[in-house]
Amino acid sequence: MSTRWISVLLLLLQLSCHFSAVGCGKVLVWPMDFSHWINMKLILDELVQRGHEVTVLKSSVSVLLDHSESSAIEYETFPASIPKDVYEKTFSNDIMKHVYELHKYSFWNFFSKLQQMQYEVSDFFQIMCRDAVLNKKLVTKLKESRFDVIFADALCPCGELLAELLKVPFLYTHRLFLGYKYEKYSGGLLFPPSYVPTTMSELTDKMTFMERVKNMLYVLYFDFWLQIYNEKKWDQFYSEVLGRPTKLTELMGKAEMWLIRTYWDLEFPRPLLPSVDFVGGLHCRPAKPLPKELEDFVQSSEKEGVVLFSLGSMISNLTEERANVIASALAQLPQKVLWRYNGKKPGTLGPNTQLLPWIPQNDLLGHPKTRAFITHGGTNGIYEAIHHGVPLVGIPLFGDQFDNIAQMKAKGAAVKVNLITMSSADLLSAVKIVINDPSYKENAMTLSRIHHDQPMKLLDRAVFWIEHVMRHKGAKHLRVAAHDLTWYQYHSLDVIGFLLACVATAALIIIKCCLFCYRMLVKTVKSKRD
Repeated sequence: MSTRWISVLLLLLQLSCHFSAVGCGKVLVWPMDFSHWINMKLILDELVQRGHEVTVLKSSVSVLLDHSESSAIEYETFPASIPKDVYEKTFSNDIMKHVYELHKYSFWNFFSKLQQMQYEVSDFFQIMCRDAVLNKKLVTKLKESRFDVIFADALCPCGELLAELLKVPFLYTHRLFLGYKYEKYSGGLLFPPSYVPTTMSELTDKMTFMERVKNMLYVLYFDFWLQIYNEKKWDQFYSEVLGRPTKLTELMGKAEMWLIRTYWDLEFPRPLLPSVDFVGGLHCRPAKPLPKELEDFVQSSEKEGVVLFSLGSMISNLTEERANVIASALAQLPQKVLWRYNGKKPGTLGPNTQLLPWIPQNDLLGHPKTRAFITHGGTNGIYEAIHHGVPLVGIPLFGDQFDNIAQMKAKGAAVKVNLITMSSADLLSAVKIVINDPSYKENAMTLSRIHHDQPMKLLDRAVFWIEHVMRHKGAKHLRVAAHDLTWYQYHSLDVIGFLLACVATAALIIIKCCLFCYRMLVKTVKSKRD
């Protein structure tokens, strides 16, 4: 494109900003790496298309945040005090521990080990945050830029601290999985334990008595013991930076909006607040034509169709024993199989299975010959399957994946197997069930229809809320008063105590009066006898 046409487009963009309801705003982004970034970047690209200036604050060790790609997004890179190989190894080791070690522990030891592992990641996040906010040159530059809003991923703390330093409102993008404690106490979300399953419980909204007991135990556990972040260290760090006593949960509670990366097609119904909106699946799109080689492979499956298998970008390979178990099961399927896998070729791999280091997942899920999707249950992949109405075989590995698969299973669109304990027969049986039982496809299509039946596009809704916060310099009109109450005021314990005191006082007065009348009566009777 010639320079003249670029100038014309820029002029038109400026004019559209001038006449639009919100005008051109300046957005600062505190992102999370890996799959979270894939989802967030779509929103940022749309903001850029609408004329907003978007600046992503990234460390020098980021993996997917690539500023060399063709995009109008600006990247402000700050030097990290840890090597990139340590950065990648930390997350890789943490995931491998989740997959291969945590299942060995008992209930209490499981959560104790989980907290220990999360503390390691928490300390890692804090190092990155410290590198950013203690970089005086960087902070000065950010202040001079006069941003209108900060868009942050709630899983990686620091966005709320930057918002406090820069004196600008901020929003979160998030999947309901911070041990649920942070959404509950910082976001103000309601979690009635009688019908809202706690994260990691793998329960549904219809619980038996014993399941409600289990759910309540999880609630108490998350409320009073388990912390996903080392809050003591974060509180101390935030207090040092701001020069006043400050808590992580306190700053998180100042978020203007929480954009949750799910929707009612996946979630169970629950109470919501005006400052919370579901935008799950905004990355989904119609399938594009496949590359010729892939299309030829898919078409060669004839009437049997194909099965797609991917454990996501975080799991590049498996142990040799597990890979052979999986390959053996896939080899017995009448369908052709596309398996995203970077590890050593399994010895039991069948001629019907093709290994690829990367696959166009969305386009394959949207192909009419795709019969089932074997997945780890990441939110992005789950929503692509919902978007195209493809039933699942879930092999959850870590994080919110267990909840995602449990929810899809409860809705009749998935079968779950365990990566560590499953045999080839277990996996084979699960795949045959979701393919041969028509109810799984029907239920997946029902979820797909719900997903598509919305008043506006999910991406438009996400961008609307960011612009809404910019237009109104925040969203205080959506903020519930619960954020300003103490825990005992929120639960009305002071009111209940006062009313109980009133009842007790009234009862005491009545008892005293009755005793007085009784004594007077006795005295009168005695005097008459005498």
